[in-house]
Amino acid sequence: MHRMSNPLLDTSSLPRFKDITPEDVVPALEELIASHRSRLAELLDNTPDPDFDSLVAPLEDMEHELSRIWSPVGHLQSVLGSRDWRDAYNAALPIMTEFGMEISQNDRLQKAYAHVHERLPSDSTEARKSTVTQALRDFRLAGVDLPEKEKARFKEIMQELAATQADFDHKVQDASDAWVLHSNDREELDGLSAQSLERAAAEAAKRDRDGWLLTLDYPTYHAIMTHAENRGLRETFYHAWATRASDQGADPQWDNSDNIEKILALRHEAAQLVGFANYAEYSLATKMAETPAEVITFLRELASHSLAAAQKELDELQQFAGMTVEPWDVAYYLEKFKQERFSVSNEELRAYFPAARVMGGLFDLASKLYGVEFKREDDIVTWHEDVRYYSLRTREGDEIGGFYTDLYARSGKRTGAWIDDCISRKNLNGHAIPPAGFLVCNFSPPGENSPSLLTHDDVVTVFHEFGHMLHHLLTRIDYPSIAGINGVPWDADELPSQFMENFAWNYEVLERCSAHYETDDPLPRDLFDKLDDSRHAGAALGMMRQIEFGLYDIRLHAEYEPGKPSAVLNTLDEVRDEVSLLRHPDYNRLPHGFSHIFAGGYAAGYYSYKWAEVLAADAFEAFEEAGVVESETAGRFRREILEIGGSRDFMQAYVEFRGRKPDIDALLRQRGILHS
Repeated sequence: MHRMSNPLLDTSSLPRFKDITPEDVVPALEELIASHRSRLAELLDNTPDPDFDSLVAPLEDMEHELSRIWSPVGHLQSVLGSRDWRDAYNAALPIMTEFGMEISQNDRLQKAYAHVHERLPSDSTEARKSTVTQALRDFRLAGVDLPEKEKARFKEIMQELAATQADFDHKVQDASDAWVLHSNDREELDGLSAQSLERAAAEAAKRDRDGWLLTLDYPTYHAIMTHAENRGLRETFYHAWATRASDQGADPQWDNSDNIEKILALRHEAAQLVGFANYAEYSLATKMAETPAEVITFLRELASHSLAAAQKELDELQQFAGMTVEPWDVAYYLEKFKQERFSVSNEELRAYFPAARVMGGLFDLASKLYGVEFKREDDIVTWHEDVRYYSLRTREGDEIGGFYTDLYARSGKRTGAWIDDCISRKNLNGHAIPPAGFLVCNFSPPGENSPSLLTHDDVVTVFHEFGHMLHHLLTRIDYPSIAGINGVPWDADELPSQFMENFAWNYEVLERCSAHYETDDPLPRDLFDKLDDSRHAGAALGMMRQIEFGLYDIRLHAEYEPGKPSAVLNTLDEVRDEVSLLRHPDYNRLPHGFSHIFAGGYAAGYYSYKWAEVLAADAFEAFEEAGVVESETAGRFRREILEIGGSRDFMQAYVEFRGRKPDIDALLRQRGILHS
């Protein structure tokens, strides 16, 4: 197949989304990988004395080229969710995994990198040094030094893991998509907003039914749990959510129980093959935290500071509710409590946050902080009519990069919010390629008579993801493997995103992000003050919930023993006995829908949200000390944090920015758990 006849192989510009089909995927990968194999063999045969420019730079080029093909494939199967795209992705995954292992277990290549490392000039840039040292670390973690039999088994494990994790994610999505609740009783839906009802009616009409059809997408689930006055309806939705893809769920074909056991067993075996006691130790080899014990101590320290405040919040909530609250009651009564105590309602706030206005205000904030400009580019080809593309430039007009936004929930689209790499920054041999990314959310889509209206929680979410995007786009590193979000320790990767969330609690920022969809009035100051007053309501309970997830994740991977399948639920029970204040029903199957750790990149790394929150809260205090929206402090943050990618030791970089190491008390102060 001629390269340019396959649109995936055309890397002259952004992906040709309208031309790319599932049938293009496997042929494109096979052709490019065959070419890369030949190029690699030629490099190794003809470079007897390799240095950075003769070996590492060409390999970075090859990796970048392959990523530009694979990235849109992974993205499209997440946002389109069609059977054809899923099948194409699943067919391509073993090809990618096999080639990745072939590269990372190539002992000739590893020796060549070691040669480069030994001969790096003393005046080499930190970026060059880090590119080589991280590559050598990754060779070791892939088992390059293992005997051939064990090396082959490690490769086999990685193949099985990739396929099983993908199947885990697909089962969560399928189980969620399949579940619906139909109602002809308007009173049953009391408390839901006009927007939620309009969407449910449209969903019913789409399926030739009358009344309202409620699905298990996150906007609907959140609306039910927060606003539905019918307690039985909330419990029904909680049950559906808590049993997704489990032995307690509606359909056994989506039960993830076997996948969980297989994933844990494979991870444990892989970790032991390359010299680690367990997968938690293996995972931390690429993170700031050094040992599972350090992570557990960190989480327990946060818990010890937060437990009393969380118990007080729960007592107040139960007193307010006049009963013992169950998990399906917490969000509902917390919302009611906020309305009564602080006179603030999420639905009242929602009217002030049309999605387009929020995005415009967010761009304005980034412009003020970092001296950049955003422009919507309407001629860029996308994968869906709701998708937009924005270019990012300096004030002088020089191109920095660009990104797609796909903001609204739809059938088949993966739930949650995330950003992903479309193109990494690269500048090798004078050929510069700017970065591009995907920013994806699942907000309620526009109705017939109203725009998409965001809750304040949604506003916080998009600020969070935009922080990741700025981290990806503002990098100044030229080597793709450590540019932007690449090569950054996982527990530092959330710093830019958690940091950006703080601006969603600043009135100067929110005023510019808001405009009532009917009157165009910005968010009134008194309404913001009520929102701000309510900020800490339930904060300690939320803290303990996240500690529960993190502690479960690290303990599950650190304490795993082959042949003990009951540990999956037993460990969860033990963690909940230690840090959870709420009683969870026996049918609750948190692990079976926990895609972050069983399908995403957070295995033995979920703690990183809290770890990075400490960094973010401490960093934001520097901005508060200087005036919040302040360009000099932002300039230092950009230089020391956002621009460096994986080129430097991250804690050293943080100290350069802050003048000291982070203070855990900053997060406790921010959450109202510790008072200055």
